[in-house]
Amino acid sequence: MEVILAKTAGFCFGVQRAVDIAYKEAEKGNFPLYTYGPLIHNESVVKDLEEKNVQVLQDKEALEKIDKGTVIIRTHGVPPEIYEIIQRKGMGLIDATCPFVKKIHHIVQEYSEKGYSIMIAGDVTHPEVQGIMGWCGSAKVYVVQEVSDLEHFQKAPGEKICFVSQTTFNAKKYKELVAVSEKYRYTDIVVNTICSATDERQKEAKEIARKADAMVVIGGKHSSNTRKLYEICKDECNDTYLIQSLEDFVLQHPEKIHTIGITAGASTPKKIIKEVQKFVRDE
Repeated sequence: MEVILAKTAGFCFGVQRAVDIAYKEAEKGNFPLYTYGPLIHNESVVKDLEEKNVQVLQDKEALEKIDKGTVIIRTHGVPPEIYEIIQRKGMGLIDATCPFVKKIHHIVQEYSEKGYSIMIAGDVTHPEVQGIMGWCGSAKVYVVQEVSDLEHFQKAPGEKICFVSQTTFNAKKYKELVAVSEKYRYTDIVVNTICSATDERQKEAKEIARKADAMVVIGGKHSSNTRKLYEICKDECNDTYLIQSLEDFVLQHPEKIHTIGITAGASTPKKIIKEVQKFVRDE
């Protein structure tokens, strides 16, 4: 069986940076140490950090209940009010927000202050999108995922709209949304804020899935970029598996598979990727 491992599989720059920051702080032993929300969308990494006494604050209410220690801002970013709460309490603050997400915060803040409404391509329930929304100030905010979300969209007279995207959004879908928004002149400023690493990862996964008899996508169940990879691979290869670790992997009809592709989300540790790769080759 031929095994094709994506070169882009595993931690992206922003995730690696955040993980390095968290482990470095844990080694210093300056406790209590917290992350606001799971640092990244990978349960094994979060669990390992918890074993090193790095606790997770799940929401604003949990943050309000503490008054000492240091809080690490997760890769996905947070609204300004979270920074304000930490600073008001006089606690330590370490910002591990992905620089590419930080860039979006600056963009929406700038255009909001200029009087623009903000349109975001993304999942409204995702912490990155919720963080971006927080930086829009008093501006009107629209969140869209599908072209159908724009079918009944009505732009107010004189309204100006800046269009951005969640960093891990499906690049193909974003192009479709932009095309519709420009056709009907919904948006005035369009900024492609999909992370270049995400775009590259999606393109590579698509190419490998086209060649493979089976495709394995490894990543956390709450990871947006992993779900996008799965969707892209499933479109090209019907026999596509989405797993969090080797324990989840059961290959159906291996005797019919000659080529298998492997890719992984941006929050997947190399250790898990290597375990899956070794299992496929050995078995």
